[in-house]
Amino acid sequence: MSQFRPSKKRIKVTVGESVRIIRELQGLSQNQLAQRTRIAQATLSAIENDRVRLGVERAKVIARALKCHPAVLVFPGWEDHLESAA
Repeated sequence: MSQFRPSKKRIKVTVGESVRIIRELQGLSQNQLAQRTRIAQATLSAIENDRVRLGVERAKVIARALKCHPAVLVFPGWEDHLESAA
């Protein structure tokens, strides 16, 4: 990874935005994700718009459907300071 340099411009991403970004990168609609997770589409919309908290259990269900680790959704701005110092 030493061959890559971190970008200089960073943006803050909310939990809801991280769900939306990963869902869209996988080409899924909210309805498709709702079918995979059995979470109502309206609830997914509220999560993506940060009107409803994601919560641990929903994070696990959504992460399983999106094939990612729940921490990716719950901690979108987290970075490992030990790795960045190396």
